Amino acid sequence: MPSDTNDHAPTGADGHGGAGGMLLVISGPSGVGKTTIRDVILDSVPGSFFSVSATTRPRTDADRDGVDYHFMTDAEFDACIARGDFLEHATFAGNRYGTPRKPVDEALAHGRLALLDVDVVGARNIKRMRPDAYFVFFMPPNKAELLRRLRERKREPEEAIQKRFAVASKEVDEGQSSGIYDEIVINDDLTTAIFKTLTIVERERARRASSG
Repeated sequence: MPSDTNDHAPTGADGHGGAGGMLLVISGPSGVGKTTIRDVILDSVPGSFFSVSATTRPRTDADRDGVDYHFMTDAEFDACIARGDFLEHATFAGNRYGTPRKPVDEALAHGRLALLDVDVVGARNIKRMRPDAYFVFFMPPNKAELLRRLRERKREPEEAIQKRFAVASKEVDEGQSSGIYDEIVINDDLTTAIFKTLTIVERERARRASSG
């Protein structure tokens, strides 16, 4: 893992953020509604910041560099690791993914909510680097419902859906048993899940502001 240093380190009392600054790490399997909830958080919390990951995976025609991902070569990714530019990085399905450190630190230094969307492995790495972050895992009411939602999207043939479901099912198990997450939100009803998540964020930011 890269060292926990940065030339633009935040100046908050805890070394990780200014007043009101909070690092929110969310995880959840494909099909759980996580992206929708994430976007509502970003729209609802003034000044909130979403960290765009870096990746070595090939860019598709639909990808927007700097919006969906920061696309890099392996050599560029290696250079970032050597400089300690990543808060965390991991390899998934033969491609490498990393969370740029500098924009997250700068957001926290200005008292903003910085939001990361990572898998359980990424969350575990961040937990070691930033134990002051707040971790939320989203899961479906049950695995049968998760499979139904994946099929309902009608984006892939059944074989691909089954593969995605196997990965998602494993992530649900890992998320529940990992001990990483401060909250587990069950998305049985999207409106309720959104309300619960926003309540969690507001409560935790207020607690940190009062204790800081």
